[in-house]
Amino acid sequence: MKVAVMGAGAVGCYFGGMLARAGHEVVLIGRPSHVQAIERDGLRMETTTFDERVRLSASTDAGAVQGARLVLLCVKSDDTEATGRELLAHLAPGALVLTLQNGVDNAERLRTVLTPPHEVGAAVVYVATEMAGPGHVKHHGRGELVIAPSAASHDVAHAFSAAGVPTAISDNVRGALWAKLILNCAYNALSAIAQLPYGRVLQGEGVPAVMDDVVRECLAVAAAEGVSVPGDMPDAVRRLGPTMPGQFSSTAQDLARGKRTEIDHLNGYVVRHGEALGVPTPVNRALHALVKLIEST
Repeated sequence: MKVAVMGAGAVGCYFGGMLARAGHEVVLIGRPSHVQAIERDGLRMETTTFDERVRLSASTDAGAVQGARLVLLCVKSDDTEATGRELLAHLAPGALVLTLQNGVDNAERLRTVLTPPHEVGAAVVYVATEMAGPGHVKHHGRGELVIAPSAASHDVAHAFSAAGVPTAISDNVRGALWAKLILNCAYNALSAIAQLPYGRVLQGEGVPAVMDDVVRECLAVAAAEGVSVPGDMPDAVRRLGPTMPGQFSSTAQDLARGKRTEIDHLNGYVVRHGEALGVPTPVNRALHALVKLIEST
């Protein structure tokens, strides 16, 4: 399968690298510093089970998606529509674009730009990764996907699973996206504000209670929207930190590097939808405001 990764940061490099390692034809489309390092030395994948350099193509040009059957969209949520318009002229008819992004509405927003015969599929990503340097992705834990049903979903799920990426097809991807959103709302802002990894965040005085408040607010907004969130979310939040104690949230990594965060699509999303539905979200509002304040400096 020819696969293109648009927005080859930590998430895109990990999943694209896993597919390339399994023999698929993969091109990573990203920043010049990463592209140059990958072209010179290959992609270094430092994971929990192996440390290898994987050979694959890399480009800074969106035109590199030409001919790809599968496109993994891994850009920041703020850039979804603009990237979709950039891809439109280059996508093969019938190509599946999977949104491997934070937030719950990227696939819906992308569909306003990419019309048939291009297919858009939502995906839920569970992985802890970071870019440790140009062309060097570091994996801290997990690495599974949940994808929405589509004409190509069984082939795509098989390709990922065979490449060592456990992948499930779910009829309730919306609920799974909300479950991931709630995990992010509980951890991302706190890790970013304190600049601490998950394990240390959980040890903070009063933090578990704050996380419980965040979860309650998120679930109330989800219920008001008619979303069925699977599983026991308070328990899922409590269990996440110990599984990856050294992981800094993506929001923390963005702030540390002086980059724009996705907090508007995490706690900010819950706040906006809570306002529209008449559901109070004071804890999410406070976390969103604090991250935005730090971001502005």
